[in-house]
Amino acid sequence: MQRLAPALRADNVPLDLISLIKTILAATKEISFRVSQAQLGGLMGSTLDENIQGEVQKKLDVVANELFKDILLESGFVKAISSEEEDTSVAGEDNGKFIVSFDPLDGSSNIDINSLIGTIFSIHKAKPELAAGDPDQFKQAGNTQVCAGYVLYGPSTMLVMTTGKGTHFYVLDRTHGGYLLVERNVQVPVDTQEFAINMSNQRFWQAPMQNYINDLLAGDTGPRGKNFNMRWIAAMVGDIHRVLTRGGIFTYPADNKDANKPYKLRLMYEANPMSFLIEQAGGMAMTSEGRIMDMEPSDIHQRVEVIMGSKNEVEHCLSYYKK
Repeated sequence: MQRLAPALRADNVPLDLISLIKTILAATKEISFRVSQAQLGGLMGSTLDENIQGEVQKKLDVVANELFKDILLESGFVKAISSEEEDTSVAGEDNGKFIVSFDPLDGSSNIDINSLIGTIFSIHKAKPELAAGDPDQFKQAGNTQVCAGYVLYGPSTMLVMTTGKGTHFYVLDRTHGGYLLVERNVQVPVDTQEFAINMSNQRFWQAPMQNYINDLLAGDTGPRGKNFNMRWIAAMVGDIHRVLTRGGIFTYPADNKDANKPYKLRLMYEANPMSFLIEQAGGMAMTSEGRIMDMEPSDIHQRVEVIMGSKNEVEHCLSYYKK
């Protein structure tokens, strides 16, 4: 099995980007350790604070965010960083070549039940004409990402990453402390019989999604003529990893539960990096109106509708919006 750096060099990834990726992964190794020791170290449960999203922060959210901030800002590689847990972007080095967006601990509602959680990250080239402290650095479409990935803290700590030349799986080998390439050029099956959606919101969805899910639930007695299974982990890293591993469709559609928040997932921290990974593996990543990675961000905490996964199933879902 190949180590990380040689695998990246084989894909002709520039050395400065490799150095930044290795810096990010150093943070994930520490987070992996902190997650495994959380119960013993008093890091379970919530703080008394809310983040910019209006969500109560878990203690591990805060720890993971600070680890990421410190290691990235000290690296010298980044001009600015942006975190789901921060109110605005944070300036780095004026001559930094890259900007990094990250969700330090996705699925944090799973922490207290010892279920799947992970870290998501996205890298763009910095805009040299903008100051390091200008949040407009991050108003870049997902199609200009130079790297995206997530680290899943499960039975093994697994890195899933793309630099635009396929989506690859790596596993953290704790015997030497490095990530090893275990599967190159993962491909999402084009057809599926699995779907992932938060069914508790069903009554709030738009009619096209209501009708699509109803037809899936009808199984072999309905218009699809086959049975579907529902899987829901409540952590995007876990649900997308299952899609990348064996196919499926993952969707968090628009809903009318809160008129001020029709969408759940964040464009920069969740939708764009996951879209890059899914597309590089042969899948599709869309909203009901178009490709996620073609969207021009208007705000660093912008939310978006998400429909992604196996190509034929995503297209079938979108056909309900065209009727």
